[in-house]
Amino acid sequence: MKKLYGLVALLALILVIAACSSDSSVESDGNSNSNDDGEASSKVEIFSWWTGAGEEDGLLALIDLFEDQHPDIEVENAAVAGGAGTNAKAVLATRMQGNDPPSTFQVHGGEELNKSWVAADKMEPLNDFFEENEWMDKFPEELIDLVSSDGNIYSVPVNIHRGNPVFYNMEVFEEHGIEVPTTFDEFFEAAEKLEAAGVVPLALGDKESWTATQVFENVLLGVLGPDGYNDLFAGEISFTDERVVEAAEIFGKMLDYVNEDHASRNWQDSAQLVANGEAAMINMGDWAKGYFANDLGLETNVDFGYFAFPETEGMFQVITDTFGLPKGVDNPDDVKEFLTVLGSVEGQDAFNPLKGSIPARVDADPEKYDDYGKDAMEDFKTARLVPSLAHGSAASEGFLTKANQAVNIFVTQRDVDTLLEALENAAPEM
Repeated sequence: MKKLYGLVALLALILVIAACSSDSSVESDGNSNSNDDGEASSKVEIFSWWTGAGEEDGLLALIDLFEDQHPDIEVENAAVAGGAGTNAKAVLATRMQGNDPPSTFQVHGGEELNKSWVAADKMEPLNDFFEENEWMDKFPEELIDLVSSDGNIYSVPVNIHRGNPVFYNMEVFEEHGIEVPTTFDEFFEAAEKLEAAGVVPLALGDKESWTATQVFENVLLGVLGPDGYNDLFAGEISFTDERVVEAAEIFGKMLDYVNEDHASRNWQDSAQLVANGEAAMINMGDWAKGYFANDLGLETNVDFGYFAFPETEGMFQVITDTFGLPKGVDNPDDVKEFLTVLGSVEGQDAFNPLKGSIPARVDADPEKYDDYGKDAMEDFKTARLVPSLAHGSAASEGFLTKANQAVNIFVTQRDVDTLLEALENAAPEM
């Protein structure tokens, strides 16, 4: 009889252990894991290409803010260096196609988002999320349109960069009596004067070809104006149009005034030429402002100044970095917590002053930004906004790849007909 009681007690103990084990597995969902101490933990993987000057500082500040607000959620900074994002995008494509998405990832608003990941049905819509956070009037309508497709919103903009500023060395301009050029004719007059004085007029680092494409798109904007520019990338104007021919010719003439070693430099290397006074100007997105100020220790409107690319005053070439919610992630609620911080005034004001960008929100605090930031924030509210080709907003990735190749060949060969024929042939992919 004692043996029977002992057997019953043993079975009861086994059932209790099994029940406890079952309860534990039910309590642990896909949003968290258990560590050795039995405490709940979870992780958000932030995938980007922000490893360079200024941009990494901004990302780390944003992560610090998130971790302060959510100490229970671990952050994995999964930034991939190199290629101005091309390396990261290749890794991302492999992961997305293998159904192994990061928790959230950097993507430019516009066609890079919509024609790549939204069209492939890889993103969750965020309409309700925007409504819950009362964001619909906190971002400009045109910007929400840029991260939307078929009435659904798919990502949260964290910043606004401008692609059509020219940064210049103020001491070089003063020493050689150069006035800020507002037209192409004035630019070439200044370039002649600078070249005669032994100064490179326009710094270029097209080791990665997007930098040359950015110069070309700004020439296109200056010649076509915002309406014509938008019509070009909507397929309503041909790349053989006489105005596009004119823009290609002006672009070719500008290339006569760049540093000879441009093909071996990236954009930071070419920006250093301006900082050192070896070159006078550089057309670069305003992440260069963060590089000048944060990494090279230069002072805005003292060591370097800025102006709109010739013929583009009153126009704003928009580049916006955004983050969304991929389908299939294990912890969507945690990801939304990160996106909430990302889209908040506090988050945007922690990130953007270091990145060199301005906030995507219209209610951020201008006093947290330097003179350039204040000017850019004001221009963003009043200027005509156009999407950037070089940064994936104006056309699909397929077209951009071919455009970069065509521009790269043009920089070497200077054949206008070959450039425009290649772009016209690629136009169906826009």
